[in-house]
Parts: sequence; structure tokens; C-alpha cells
Amino acid sequence: MATKTTKANRNRAQVKYHGEVVPSLMKQLNAKSAMRVPRLEKIVINVCLGDATQNPKLVTQAADELTAIAGQKAVITKAKKAISNFKLREGMPIGARVTLRRDRMWAFYDRLVNLALPRVRDFRGLPPKGFDGRGNYNLGLKEQIVFPEINYDRVDKVRGMNITICTSAKDDATGKALLEAMGFPFRK
Repeated sequence: MATKTTKANRNRAQVKYHGEVVPSLMKQLNAKSAMRVPRLEKIVINVCLGDATQNPKLVTQAADELTAIAGQKAVITKAKKAISNFKLREGMPIGARVTLRRDRMWAFYDRLVNLALPRVRDFRGLPPKGFDGRGNYNLGLKEQIVFPEINYDRVDKVRGMNITICTSAKDDATGKALLEAMGFPFRK
């Protein structure tokens, strides 16, 4: 059962959002109410495996790693269509995904920005072109080993993942303003 978030058990990213980001964005966006300020709604982490057609055990290993990274059980995704060129049948497991909301979302965001992204090799910031037109940001990681929850010795294969940060912003400019105020490392 989910616990209600109180001021005592808030994450530091959540404290920063409510304490610093909301007042500064209210001034920047000329919002009369704090409810008009955009906020993070959910974070979706997706891993898709092309090799899963030959070895179905890879999907369960990827789901276990994703569960360790997110702190929430991963759902195995299945193919919607059969594609004969890829030896893919309908209903075959091909990936895993996790949708994080509330406290787990804030905890993952904090770990992503402060621990995982600085560990990426040759990291110079994320490109600001990853917005989708509705204020949501997509980024891809080439390695799951940048997260401290993954034990490097137990990794059989380095896999990438897609992370989507969904905001309540109506357009890309306000979504970018929110993420910049939250300390998201955009490329200058």
C-alpha cells in the first residue's frame, strides 16, 4: 500500500522542486498560482532487446536489472505484430519497461541526475533536442552499468535503455524551463 508523502519523508529532488523551482518558475512564467507551474508526472524506463528472439532468457535478465535500477518490478513487453524478417512472432517477449510515479519517480530522478549521468563516459551534457513537442523529454543511455545498483561483474551483456520524463508542461519551452530549474544537465 502506498504511503502518503509528508514533508518529513520527501526526497531531496522533491524538496528542491517545492522549495526553489516552484517560486522561481512562478516568476519566470508569470503564473499566479503554484498549480500553474509544470511538474514531473511520471518517468518511463524502457529496454528493448533484438536478441530476445534467439534467447528468451535475456528478457528476464533485463527485467531483473531494470527492477534493480528502478526499485519497482518491471513489466515484460510483448510484440504486437509478427515480423518475419526479424523472426518475430506476435506475443513474443521482446523487452521490459517500468513506469515510475510519485516518490519512486523523485528518487529515480535524483539518482539519474546526480549519480548515473555523471558516470557516463565523455559526458558533456544532454542534447536539448530530445523534446517531443508536448514538454516531455526522451533520452537514451547506451549502458545500464552507469547506475550504481548494477553489479558490473554480474552483467552478461551491456544493454541500452530509453528514459522518458513526462511533465505537465504544454510545450517544449516550459518543459525545458522546468528541467533546467531542476538541475537537468543540458548541453550548453
